[in-house]
Amino acid sequence: MIKVGIVGYGNLGKGVSIALSKASDMECVGIFTRREPSSITPEIPLPVYSMDKLMDFKGSIDVLLLCGGSATDLPNNTAGILKDFNTVDSFDTHAKIPEYFEKLDKVAKENGTLSAISIGWDPGLFSIARALFGAVLPDGKDYTFWGKGVSQGHSDAIRRIDGVKNAIQYTIPIEDALIKVRSGENPDLSVGEKHYRECFVAIEDGADKEKIEKQIVTMPNYFADYKTVVHFVSEEEVKKMQQKLAHGGFVIRSGSTSENINDILEFSLKLDSNPQFTASVLVAYARAVARLKDEGKTGCVTVFDIPLKYLSPLSEDEMRKHLL
Repeated sequence: MIKVGIVGYGNLGKGVSIALSKASDMECVGIFTRREPSSITPEIPLPVYSMDKLMDFKGSIDVLLLCGGSATDLPNNTAGILKDFNTVDSFDTHAKIPEYFEKLDKVAKENGTLSAISIGWDPGLFSIARALFGAVLPDGKDYTFWGKGVSQGHSDAIRRIDGVKNAIQYTIPIEDALIKVRSGENPDLSVGEKHYRECFVAIEDGADKEKIEKQIVTMPNYFADYKTVVHFVSEEEVKKMQQKLAHGGFVIRSGSTSENINDILEFSLKLDSNPQFTASVLVAYARAVARLKDEGKTGCVTVFDIPLKYLSPLSEDEMRKHLL
């Protein structure tokens, strides 16, 4: 039985607890939080501990699933946790993944631990689709579209701005761009020509709306390269929107195998709950990390480094019989 711990209990942490309840080969040791443990009522009955108690579990947890945000929490805290525990996280700031990888790879190798980073659907499953499609159709172009849906990372980045009480952000594909790609036109599109971003923000009394809006629309790696629309609304309106965190998207590769022989490859997701699905991916990769660590693997890995067989609860014989 693989022993797992959950660090953080927001929407993603809640999703992880639900996903673990469906994994017959995994057991959740508990939830670890920086909040007052008694303030948390888990979706699935589980013990809740203060982060101060985490070291008491060193050696009795196979993998920690880190459910913090990519803006500040994961960059600031993962390395310290990785010194003593194997980890899986969903770090999703694409531009910063290489430096994040290098930092954690060094820490993990020095301490004999293993970390799987940027696990989810993008980065994650979409990354696999891009790699696979590019390998089998080398003469072509990749296109990735997200939404319409709620981006957890972008919403979290807005909420961390001074003066913001709560916020939610929607990523929306530009329909004309999607039509051109699916028709095989192979257009050259910037990120801002494929999507726009819509933000709904509740602010503290007396906060400077103009300053907050400028901080949002100029935020590098999140909003600066996109048309971004900011709506200031009540916190009640934001909370109502947060009750359903749907998302999805498409990876499309358009290309040819020879002259006038064209192919379009597409992988798509339509999700009622972005955090619950991301959590399900994290749990599958926790299984893989536990198996790889048993084989002596250390350092940092991504979805490109992990064979599919390590994700499945099925045996290799069962996979060949039922899935091949």
